[in-house]
Amino acid sequence: MLALQAQDLPGVKWSVGLRQHQSSEATVDAAFRAGDIVRSWPLRGTLHVVAAEDLGWLLELTAPRVLGSAPSRRAYLGLADADLERARETAVAALGGGRVLARDALLAAIAAGGVSTSGQRGYHLLWYLAQTGTLVLGPPDGRQRTFALLDEWVRAPRRLEHDAALGELALRYFRSHGPATIRDLARWSGLTIREVRRGHALCGPQLTALELDGETYHLASEVLDVAPPVGQVYLLSGFDEYLLGYGDRSAALAPAHSQAVVPGGNGMFKPTIVADGEVVGTWQRTRSAREVVIDLAPFSRLPDSLSAGLRATADAYGAFLGRPVRLRGGGDDQVRQPRDAGVRA
Repeated sequence: MLALQAQDLPGVKWSVGLRQHQSSEATVDAAFRAGDIVRSWPLRGTLHVVAAEDLGWLLELTAPRVLGSAPSRRAYLGLADADLERARETAVAALGGGRVLARDALLAAIAAGGVSTSGQRGYHLLWYLAQTGTLVLGPPDGRQRTFALLDEWVRAPRRLEHDAALGELALRYFRSHGPATIRDLARWSGLTIREVRRGHALCGPQLTALELDGETYHLASEVLDVAPPVGQVYLLSGFDEYLLGYGDRSAALAPAHSQAVVPGGNGMFKPTIVADGEVVGTWQRTRSAREVVIDLAPFSRLPDSLSAGLRATADAYGAFLGRPVRLRGGGDDQVRQPRDAGVRA
């Protein structure tokens, strides 16, 4: 997948779990703690989860364009270039030697070092230091974000030259998100159309192309051999790449239902019910120490032919969390005991 949008931490952990055989929330948490996967802002200045080894080359490829608009933001916040470098020096001193600090503790250290972190200054400083390769988010600590030094936390980074990075980005996007267009990749990555076309030219022989209604879509050749899903249902997190990874989402989400998924078009996506590739409703969870309650809100009554698939994906989610799951709405109201971790959804 290369990167999964990650401002919703519980949601992105489930997005990882859906795509990782024999996964549970505990194994995803362990991968964060081990530094195998990390969160940062490598695409469009937005928080994503990536394999730790990929973060460095992604930032080198995408950060320059994102940082181009940062000076005007800093001027609005009253931050000078000297403040950025002082904050960087303080962060390196506070985190050196493999230390990990919670967000508030790191901001307190930066403030004590003489740089105001009031208002939105603190967020911008941490974002800037991550974009420029000094910081990376460390392992989750409850609801508190933690930070570490990128060079210390990511022990075996991959090094790619510019063209190799463009080709790698394009290949992995189209293999995981295809069928998709050049414009989809430009929107997803934040790069220019020219850069994306260069990346596709470098990896194109490893992909195949489809022409549909005058548009060219790129994908992995083996996808053409996959049978269409029948009765297959998924409960996806609100920011799952299945829906967010494209400029035009109408192939999966009928425009008539877009307001139900993104109320008011405010950029906050509700978790979705996906049946045979199509978004057919939304859902929300209530988690307690004893169980997880999933409230279903289908756009219309779900056909009986989907009931087995719906129960199976609820079972998978319960196994991932290690809790019984109770479904409500959509014609179903029952508790499902979790199977052993290791369900492949």
